[in-house]
Formats: sequence, C-alpha cells, structure tokens
Amino acid sequence: MSQEQATYRREAYLSSMITRKLPALLFALMLLGLAYLAFPSAALAQQASAPRDTSFTTYSAFVKAKKTHPDITIARPVVPTTIQSRTNLTYCSIGSRSLQLDIFYPKAKRKKGYPAVLFIYGGGWRSGDRSQHVPMAQQLAAKGYVTVTADYRLSTEALYPAAVHDLKAAIRWLRANAKQYPIDTTKIAVWGFSAGGQLASLIGTTNGDAQFEGDACYKSHSSSVQAIVDVDGTLAFIHPESGEGNDSKGTSAATYWFGASKTEKPELWHQAGALNHVTDKTPPIVFINSSVDRMHAGREDMIKKLDTYHIYHETHAFPEAPHPFPLFNPWFEPTLAYTASFLDKVFKTK
Repeated sequence: MSQEQATYRREAYLSSMITRKLPALLFALMLLGLAYLAFPSAALAQQASAPRDTSFTTYSAFVKAKKTHPDITIARPVVPTTIQSRTNLTYCSIGSRSLQLDIFYPKAKRKKGYPAVLFIYGGGWRSGDRSQHVPMAQQLAAKGYVTVTADYRLSTEALYPAAVHDLKAAIRWLRANAKQYPIDTTKIAVWGFSAGGQLASLIGTTNGDAQFEGDACYKSHSSSVQAIVDVDGTLAFIHPESGEGNDSKGTSAATYWFGASKTEKPELWHQAGALNHVTDKTPPIVFINSSVDRMHAGREDMIKKLDTYHIYHETHAFPEAPHPFPLFNPWFEPTLAYTASFLDKVFKTK
C-alpha cells in the first residue's frame, strides 16, 4: 500500500468515527447546558466571585512613589518570633462568597486577653488586598495586640455600603471568637489606610447604627469599636477640601463605589462621611497623614466637632510623604510607633 493510500484510509476512518460519535457528543453537550441552567448557583460557585482590579498593589505604588522619592524601600520587617498566626480564616459567607481574614497574636498567655485591631486596606474601594498591611499587623501584634487583616467586597463586586457591612461583621467575628484568640472584647480598634481609612472612620463613628450593620454573620455580637486609626482616609466626600467624585476625565473610584455621582445621589455621599456622624459617643481617633491634603478632607472640621464633645484625638503628619507612605520605609516605623502609642494611651495597656 502506498503512503498516499494509507493517508487516505486514516482520514476516511477518522471521518467515519466523527460522523458516528457526533450525535452523542452533541447530546452530552446539551445535557451539560441543561445542568448549568438547572443549577446555576452551583456552576457559579466554581467561578471567581468578581474580577479583581489589580491597579493598586504595593509594588505599583512603590514604582510610582519612587519617581519622586528615590530613596524609599518597601517595608518588609522580620516577622517577630513572639507572635503566632492563622491565615485564610473565613469570617463570613455571603451566598457563595467567603470573606477571609488573617490573624496575628502574641504567644504569651494573658488572662484578660489583648486589645484587638482590625486592619483595613486601601485601593479606591476597588483595588488592593488584605496582604498589604500584614507587616504592620505583625509588628503591632508583637507589641501586645491581636491584629487582623480582612477581606471586604470591593466596588467590582458590591456597591456601598456592602464594605461597611462586611467589616462590621469582621468585628463581630472577633468578639464571637474571643475565647479561641486572646481578645479583650472591651478594647477593639479599627485601623485603615486611604479608602480603608475612610471605612475605619465611618465604622468607628457609626457604633450601634443599625443601617450600617448588614444582615450577615454573628448578629448577636456587637460591632462597636473603642478607637480609630485613620491613615490618610477622607472624612467627607462632599466638602471643599475633597477631591473625590471628579468624573471630568472618567468615572472616579468613589462614583464606582456609590454607583452614582455625587450630584445624582448626594445623600449617599454625605452618609459615607465620618464627619457627618460625630457625636458624644464617637471613640478617640488618631489621624496619620501624608503631604496630600485632599486625602484627609474634613479633618479640621472633624477635630472641631471632637473638641466640642471633649473626645480625645491626635494628629501626626509626614509633610514630604507620598500618599501610600505606610507601606514604605522610612515612614513604616514611625507610623507603627504613632499607632502603638495612641492605642496604648487609649487602652491604657502600658
């Protein structure tokens, strides 16, 4: 048999096989399609909950900041040997979405437990991830705190106020698990950077406000906090000092988060500003800021309100620092020091 004849026979055989098997293949594909339609939640559960926006990372922020601050380095301190950790713990499930956290705490036993601090990352309510403040959380844990870095739903997945609901659930998780982890439930603080700073200040100024609680996870526990650390997070969205919501060159991060511009739904934008929630019940707060004034819009007005109610506050600033300063040396250590000093004072741990 010639090579040409052999090739012809192989092709004829394959053609006949495809012809015979094609109906069965089509039938199988049809069944798969029907299964998907019949059980959409199961199919969707296998997919990512939402596309990740990776525009803000520690490295991308570093590359940008290094152009004007060539001597900076990414803060990567040695992990303290006096702490232990547990990672990727689910603190709340919403549908098929599992919200997770990492927890760090001292190895040394303490009968009354340690104060706890929830760390909230930034990224325009759209990007970023909880790993960005793990170094800070680890170092603070070594100073006698239980620290947590937590996920929350970003604007690519859920609009305001979902992030607030998630993070208040994380605080309730801390109280619900206070026996397993050595937590003093009367001393819980929230720490946030940038968008996380805005969320931290809003969470702290809305203690006990039902409209911010959400419906999921550990509802029998309180989400109240006793101290706020706001690191370059805005206090007011509609304010002369604010740069949020400028959609002239495209949809802004805040507009994405609220799902409407500040002219379309100004009430939402006002509601999300901590400045508009200060009362005599507001806990002590420290503002730690960069050289970018718009990142702490409303701070001075908030200080006036705090003073009216005789609420303790501190302000610390790095006049030459870029916005993402807590991620980098030389600002990492002094940011940690300001945080620890404030919390030690408020919680009287020293």
